Amino acid sequence: MSRESDQDLWNTYASDPSQENRDRLVSRYVPLVRYVAARMALVPPPGLDYEDLLSFGIFGLLDALDRFDPKKGFVFQTFAVPRIRGAILDELRRYDWISRSGREKLSRLEAASERLYQSRGTIDDQELMKTLEMDEKGYRELLEIAGRTYMVSLDDVMALEEGEVRRGSAVADPQPDAQSVVERDEDRRRVTEALETLPDRERLLLSLYYYEGLTLKEIGQVLGVTESRVSQLHGKALATLRGRLKE
Repeated sequence: MSRESDQDLWNTYASDPSQENRDRLVSRYVPLVRYVAARMALVPPPGLDYEDLLSFGIFGLLDALDRFDPKKGFVFQTFAVPRIRGAILDELRRYDWISRSGREKLSRLEAASERLYQSRGTIDDQELMKTLEMDEKGYRELLEIAGRTYMVSLDDVMALEEGEVRRGSAVADPQPDAQSVVERDEDRRRVTEALETLPDRERLLLSLYYYEGLTLKEIGQVLGVTESRVSQLHGKALATLRGRLKE
């Protein structure tokens, strides 16, 4: 028996919006929630676990099901991804995932990274630790937090969802106005220039993670470092990009 297509499921639900047909749609897209949660590289705060993150994502999935209109020409997966992400982050914020002092440290990291780049043309770990007045343990912990924290906001800036769109299908593309085209091209130019300032290994890491879909553990095997070190390099790269893009 062939697997019922997404379009068939939506057509059935449109003609009969019963709870049974809604549940069939939810079951179909639960793997999407797992995919989004895994790609966010989040470490649950104390008192929560990975299954809690998935349940938060389900809230976003249900919201997307309620709001989605197949007649507008969008692909549901593309429509649902930001809502699933948003629901997970909204719930994490309720648990004070990152304290105010932690966010202040992240802002200092961005600013210090940009200052070092402007003055030296490179961003050295030792110099960053000295500027931030942190020991190595605290510095590496901050980098790991940076990698987990910036995942979603940077996705929007860098249009990194292109990789996910290719796996599913693309959004319908109404003709944008001239101003939108110019602004989008300018954003791409700025991001490209910012990426070019990163060391080769950090550029490779971002490419493997965002475009090739490798996990941090798999990237560690490619680079010959531990998964924890990959997480730290990832955080440093994103902090550098954020600092550059703010400028």
